[in-house]
Amino acid sequence: MPPALLVLASGNAGKLREFHQLLAPLGFDVRPQSDFGVADVEETGLTFVENALLKAREASRLSGLPALADDSGLEVDALNGAPGIYSARYAGEPKSDARNNTRLLASMAEVPEGGRRARYWCVLVLLRHPEDPVPLIVQRSWEGEILQAPRGEGGFGYDPLFWLPDQGASAAELSAEEKNRLSHRGRALQALVVAMDAGHCQR
Repeated sequence: MPPALLVLASGNAGKLREFHQLLAPLGFDVRPQSDFGVADVEETGLTFVENALLKAREASRLSGLPALADDSGLEVDALNGAPGIYSARYAGEPKSDARNNTRLLASMAEVPEGGRRARYWCVLVLLRHPEDPVPLIVQRSWEGEILQAPRGEGGFGYDPLFWLPDQGASAAELSAEEKNRLSHRGRALQALVVAMDAGHCQR
């Protein structure tokens, strides 16, 4: 049986790589929305869930296929939850991980050790079709702290600044396998797979 096509409502190469690694063994061929001529939708929601639904619905509508959307970001306690839903564009347009990290470090320059708790959030939405009345929604978080300088070359986004005390490493210092097992996105995807096996969007 050929792999089942699943459209990822994102153009982020890092996310596509992670989703492919996790879903390919289950028989899904995860394709970026750009393969179907789908452009990024304007993220007008006020929550991760709202934005994920907007993205999944548009990708499914234009591709005619089931669509998976991720909306994720970093919540920093000392910044009252910022950058939150604006994580990807924290330093403005065009989107830049490097500039976002620089702004985050500047915003936290006066925050001492012990006050730098943060967490990544990931919300995943799976739509079987654009009008799916029961979208599958899962969300998971990943607790950590914000470093005072970047560490590591892997990952993407804020990973070089996201310190994991239990691992003694930043998210950017983890192997792909470790990150997929521990991260907000990896654990959200694992929960999604369980729900898919239970009958939602079966092949």
